Amino acid sequence: MGPRDNPVSGRLSAKVPGVWVDKDVMLQDPSASPNGYRLAPDEIVRLLRFLPSAPRVLPKLKNLLSDGNSSMTEVVSLIRLDPGIAARVLQMGNSAYYSQGMRCYTVDEAVNRVGFDQVYELVSVAVSSQVLIRPLATYGIEADDLWRRSVACALSAEVLAERLGISRDIAYTVGLLHCVGLVAIDEWAFRQQLGMYFAGGDLPLETCEAERATLGFHNAEAGAALLRHWEFPAVMSEPVRWQYLPRGTSAHFQLSCALHLAKWLRNTVCRAEESPMPDAQLLRAVKVTRGQMEEMAQEVRLRMADVSSLLESSLPGKSCLTFPSAEREIASHSITRSFIDRYA
Repeated sequence: MGPRDNPVSGRLSAKVPGVWVDKDVMLQDPSASPNGYRLAPDEIVRLLRFLPSAPRVLPKLKNLLSDGNSSMTEVVSLIRLDPGIAARVLQMGNSAYYSQGMRCYTVDEAVNRVGFDQVYELVSVAVSSQVLIRPLATYGIEADDLWRRSVACALSAEVLAERLGISRDIAYTVGLLHCVGLVAIDEWAFRQQLGMYFAGGDLPLETCEAERATLGFHNAEAGAALLRHWEFPAVMSEPVRWQYLPRGTSAHFQLSCALHLAKWLRNTVCRAEESPMPDAQLLRAVKVTRGQMEEMAQEVRLRMADVSSLLESSLPGKSCLTFPSAEREIASHSITRSFIDRYA
């Protein structure tokens, strides 16, 4: 069993030195955590330049952008399924050059702001650099499972937002990016060659307690720090931060609560076993019943089926993407209308 395969939750399976050489990211401090280390989430997230892209989405998006007959609506519909590209487009849309002081909160706003050519360049860089989602060894999460839970949570947050009367586009983006803290922590642990492993826990806390015991903070705090580092607005970073404890914020309670409940819908759709129903007081606070949660889970299943149709319905022929090392042949797929038309 390798150093990254220890199944003990929240424990280091490799010897960890007291002081880290790399900018003192981790300093010995017995008052900080039971393991005697102090670790700042802002230091961890600086190591993650970009979110990785989804291998199921990126080739299709590249083909779509190469087709002169593609519409911007089709492009947006695929970018919404790739957390990495979506985050980069939003970053660019909110940069000083493009924003001119005006924030954009949705992928379609950002794509329209930066333009077709810049989006094509972003996708081309992602393809050529081969920055694709890899398994999160720190959490025992496979790459495709990470992508699936991100999209399922985005669709779940969107469905909840429609019922709660809040922005479905912002809710979707927050749901899509709710796992970014896991990616940041895993990337840091990978670079430091720690052999750290957090066993997956049940909702509502998942791996929070083990992360806090080891690092002094949990993945939602790391995710919010990453989004702040990338200059995402508070309306997106704060719900990610408070996804485990939505009552901790009054200013962003509705979106935080929507994300918290969306994770139950996500698990219900993505897993065979049933998850415990969310806290009854939270459901009452947003005026949602258990029966309505079950109805929304079914709606999310239907939307996930649309996503599968979008990505898996085939067209004759294959596409060939050129990477620095070699060419790779990837099956082409057609774009189905049911998913796209919902966001037109």
